[in-house]
Amino acid sequence: MNVLPLAEPPPRADQRRREQHKLGKRLRHQVGRAIADFGMIEDGDKVMVCLSGGKDSYTLLDILLQLQKKAPVAFSITAVNLDQKQPGFPAHVLPDYLRSLGVDFHVIEQDTYSVVSRVIPEGKTMCSLCSRLRRGALYTYAAQHGFTKIALGHHRDDLVATFFLNLFFHAKLSGMPPKLLSDDGRHVVIRPLAYVREDDIAAHAEARAFPIIPCNLCGSQENLQRKQVMKMLDAWERESPGRVETIARALGDIRPSQLSDPKLFDFLALGARDGALPDAHAWLGGETHDRAT
Repeated sequence: MNVLPLAEPPPRADQRRREQHKLGKRLRHQVGRAIADFGMIEDGDKVMVCLSGGKDSYTLLDILLQLQKKAPVAFSITAVNLDQKQPGFPAHVLPDYLRSLGVDFHVIEQDTYSVVSRVIPEGKTMCSLCSRLRRGALYTYAAQHGFTKIALGHHRDDLVATFFLNLFFHAKLSGMPPKLLSDDGRHVVIRPLAYVREDDIAAHAEARAFPIIPCNLCGSQENLQRKQVMKMLDAWERESPGRVETIARALGDIRPSQLSDPKLFDFLALGARDGALPDAHAWLGGETHDRAT
């Protein structure tokens, strides 16, 4: 008679607590290291944490609040949510949650949903326009209220995925930096989750029972370029565990002389002897030039 294997017993409550404690400690360490490595937060900073209602931004706020209690510098935290007036959006969820924490917060109300729905043809990706409108609203609020840092919930996997998006679809080597000065020079954007794995964020969000709000505007759209890249990274990670972490580390070890961008490395001067070099027109024109014999 065949004997079925016994099912794995569920982890005991004390074991789960130990695992959650270890995970929380790891997240605090990774976020603290990112803040230190990139000089993200200084003494006296007013940090605006952009809270969407997803697992990433909830985790960002949670870890920053924990670090704030023992940080070597004093800084304030304000959670800011942009209510984009999506149909069925549960507007009470975030305020109720933030009040329960006693966190300073503000909700910006701006009907970007109608704008995106009107401008983007049905079936086309809404993410790009939605992102620009959202960024504009948040930047405006940050400027009006004197915030010195804008904290976003992008994590390690987002940074790696953005690199491949730009590589595959835009033919450039660029990514999503952990710290960024906005184009107008008025805002410093920080990504304290830059070293954190998405799987760890998902586990932390589940353990903390955050009231997740799904994005029904763009998050449910299929066949997005980012989803294609994430599927590729997931497959790589299954085949070769640790590969995504290796790629993430490589993004912090750039060697311009080993690439091909003459704006980043002076290839013209490399090994050049005395005398002016002919320009591209001379090489491409095929003209005959007198040479000393």
